[in-house]
Order: sequence, then structure tokens, then C-alpha cells
Amino acid sequence: MANPTIPLPLPAALATVGGHLTIGRGGFTLHYRAGAKLSGYGREDIKAQCIAAGLPVIDSRQVDFDAVLKLTLRGPMVAVRREPEPASWHGLSYAPLHAVATAWAAAGAEVWNIAGFDTVPVDEGRGRT
Repeated sequence: MANPTIPLPLPAALATVGGHLTIGRGGFTLHYRAGAKLSGYGREDIKAQCIAAGLPVIDSRQVDFDAVLKLTLRGPMVAVRREPEPASWHGLSYAPLHAVATAWAAAGAEVWNIAGFDTVPVDEGRGRT
């Protein structure tokens, strides 16, 4: 576990529509309730725990930086425990997790535990910062 004094709220994340883990160059964010997030570092063990628990994971560390900027600023946010807005989505709109994961996967992110994605982990060390 990343920090034995702070247990991960995985049961809450798994029970929440849109609950997921995002990992980027600056750390991780675990979205586990509407408006509730846990952020930090220790990415590999957090990622492994979430994947093993069946939680959706989007790891964008290997995505080209320009694509990260575009998706972060212009792409929608995941609708966590709220109704997604109708397509077409843009920055500051809320979309289903699958739609956001599709955009990130198209940019080269690893996507785990989301139906319709066959994840092939990035070679160790390639594209990691």
C-alpha cells in the first residue's frame, strides 16, 4: 500500500458511477464520489491496487505532452456520480467515463478495466517521466 495510514477509498470508487483513477505526469487522482478526490504520488502501487480491484484506470504518462494539453483543456471531464451532458462534449462539460477513456486511449494512454479496451501496458521506461 502507498501509505498504510491512509487506506484507499476503493469500495466507494467501485460503487460510484464514473469512479476511476487517473495517473499523469504530476501524480494520481482517485475519483471516488461526486466532488470527492484523493490525489498524491506513489503511482505504481496505487495503480496496481486499483487495477486488481477492478477500478477503471487511465494512465496518460506516456501520452505526448501536446495531446495531454489538448485533452485536459478542451476535452470533457468524467461525469462522476452525475448525469453526463449530451454529446458533443468540450472543455468543462461532463461525459461518460467510456467517452473520456476513448479519447485518452486514442492519444496513447493505457486504459484498464473499462469494457471495450484491450490494454497493452507501455514498455517499462518508455515514455515515462
